[in-house]
Amino acid sequence: MSTPETTVRDIALEQPAAIRIFEKFGIDYCCGGRKALAEACEERSLNVDAVLAAIADAEEVHQPASRDWATATLEDLCRHIVDKHHAFIRAELPRLLQLAQKVVSRHGESHPELGQIQCLVESTGEELLQHLNKEEVVLFPYIANLERNVANCGPQPLGCFGSVRNPICMMIAEHDAAGEAFSEIRKLSQDFTPPEGACPTYCGFYAALADFERDLHRHVHLENNVLFPRAIEMEESCG
Repeated sequence: MSTPETTVRDIALEQPAAIRIFEKFGIDYCCGGRKALAEACEERSLNVDAVLAAIADAEEVHQPASRDWATATLEDLCRHIVDKHHAFIRAELPRLLQLAQKVVSRHGESHPELGQIQCLVESTGEELLQHLNKEEVVLFPYIANLERNVANCGPQPLGCFGSVRNPICMMIAEHDAAGEAFSEIRKLSQDFTPPEGACPTYCGFYAALADFERDLHRHVHLENNVLFPRAIEMEESCG
């Protein structure tokens, strides 16, 4: 049973239906998930009891997910993250950048916050693409090899980084940076709310930003709260 003192991360893990509620209220359950629900609600000027009630209502109608990633193989989880979330970033980022350029060129003079948003999207997008490559080329293959070796009672695979904790700590720091950037974008855009009478491109840009943040939160949640802790625990079991 969730309480105001339960961390947002733990609620998301134990009650998957809560994720939609967190998204609805703009509560960060991935990078900011280590905060107690009460603290997260206070930061958003939300009533914690109302949020808990919404989570309880969502649980009543929640249908179990088709795949329980907390018990799936780590190799399958890595593949899912790459195929779904990494692919989404690579496909959506060019569209976001194109929309940003159009909106800034047309409305940037009267809405200077758009230029700030464009800069944040450009810098964060570049960092995210480098981040994906590091996971796909180095970290995820190591985790898959580690899992196979444990299953076959083999030795711990050799890595260029020592313990798997080291690259994981780097990945989490990069997740935090992306989360902070999108938190700033959310503030600058008034929770992705276009001004009254905004053109379709303006509205489409803000909707795309909201979709990007939503997918990023789900992506980071799977890595920070499911994949990485399991990989660390698995490596330690080899010691």
